[in-house]
Amino acid sequence: MADIKNDTKIEASSGQDTPPTNKEDVAFAESASNSSQEFGFDEKQTKTLIRKIDFALLPFLALLYLLSFLDRTNIGNARLAGLEKDLGMAGLDYNIALAIFFPFYVAAEIPSNMMMKRTRPSFWIPTIMVAWAVCTTLMGLVKSFGGLLAARAALGIAEGGLFPGVTYYITLWYRRHECGFRMAIFFSAATAAGAFGGLLARGISEMNGVSGLGGWAWIFILEGIVTFVVAIIAYFVMQDYPSTAKFLSEHERTEVTRRLVHDRSSLADEFDMRYFWDAIKDWKIWVHMFITIGCYTPLYSISLFLPTIVRTLGYTNNTAQLMTVPPYVVACVACISGGYAADRLKTRGLFMIGFFCTAIIGLIMLISSDRAGVKYAGCFFFASGIYPNVPQGVAWNGNNIGGSLKRGVGIAMHVGFGNLGGVIAGFIYLSKDSPHFRQGHGILIGMITMSTCLCAFMTLYVRRENKRRDAAHKAPELYTQEEKDAERTKGDNASFFRYTF
Repeated sequence: MADIKNDTKIEASSGQDTPPTNKEDVAFAESASNSSQEFGFDEKQTKTLIRKIDFALLPFLALLYLLSFLDRTNIGNARLAGLEKDLGMAGLDYNIALAIFFPFYVAAEIPSNMMMKRTRPSFWIPTIMVAWAVCTTLMGLVKSFGGLLAARAALGIAEGGLFPGVTYYITLWYRRHECGFRMAIFFSAATAAGAFGGLLARGISEMNGVSGLGGWAWIFILEGIVTFVVAIIAYFVMQDYPSTAKFLSEHERTEVTRRLVHDRSSLADEFDMRYFWDAIKDWKIWVHMFITIGCYTPLYSISLFLPTIVRTLGYTNNTAQLMTVPPYVVACVACISGGYAADRLKTRGLFMIGFFCTAIIGLIMLISSDRAGVKYAGCFFFASGIYPNVPQGVAWNGNNIGGSLKRGVGIAMHVGFGNLGGVIAGFIYLSKDSPHFRQGHGILIGMITMSTCLCAFMTLYVRRENKRRDAAHKAPELYTQEEKDAERTKGDNASFFRYTF
């Protein structure tokens, strides 16, 4: 019980959506309110403050995810560097090695988010980084297919907490319509990992035979060591919450708190298992989960198999490694620009529909043509349509979940269920379907179409629900603090809560 009280107090002062729950919190909330009124940040000062937070947080968070995505998908590059031959793999062995990662990855996500809330981000995130760095390095030392499976399963457990943890962490610093762009910058590291991974693998594969190890082994070992070094640095440079941020002045910490309290509508923030069950029972989160699995399945398909697809266009293994880079560069631009535009226009559903349609166009090009140029162009459309929708989707879902713990659990549910798409992705592109992979392309078209339809449904629903609440209740800004406190445990069902569409 003492731990729970301490966590509540820490996060209450961290700028989430909690009203005061004891005398110390009352004093803090009052000082935040009074200070903001007394000093008042104008538009220019607010932009400067947000930019300061951006530069302090985002580059390092992006680096963490780059390493995470690189370490889970580098097996695709290792395949071209002799992995299957050295480990005696045949048939569906490679596909099984891909798929075994994801059930363990998913199982770790909700417990990890809850553990991060019970401890603190600057401890928990570097700790899971150390764990997956060790797992990645050990993958380079396995001598059998069974050893590879064990290492991939362990890697899934270790990496499971990073993406949901960091997306939840971002919501502790930014207002709802500021999160999407920041999540896009964070997730753009995945596209950078795809591009960088191809270049890095091409160079490291030249170490084939050094110390009796294959080039594929050195890909795992060196990338794992880099992750370990960055994890140790993370213990010293990561921030926890706005109220404890050393790079902010006391006045700035107060202003960040005030902005978040105002934006989050004074909803409950304390650790209470009822909010866990509220998330589990919320049908809207489940709709987002199905949207996500229809997005993550093609995401992991292209991440794990793009080198293989490009190789079938007539390139050598080494050239194929390099030819995977340009599609990821274009996808990175689409990811960041899409996140920025969605935040500016304060809408997400329409952007997701547009990006999904772009991905479908790319898959149609891949499935319908036998010309290498058309297929390669299709890879650009495919990547540019899928990658932006990962941060768009998690920001949209997170924006529409009221209450801190419910939001943390809801994001983990969203990401966790979506990552089950990685299990499916492992069997989308089979060797027997090479070089055209029409069956795999067709499956992905069907899944993206499902997600597109569900996005359209959710967009229409939340718009209609906002109109209903506008008609039945007064405007959110007209509620007094006492009125908000009376509904603080209702989450996004509170009458003053409005959805993002």
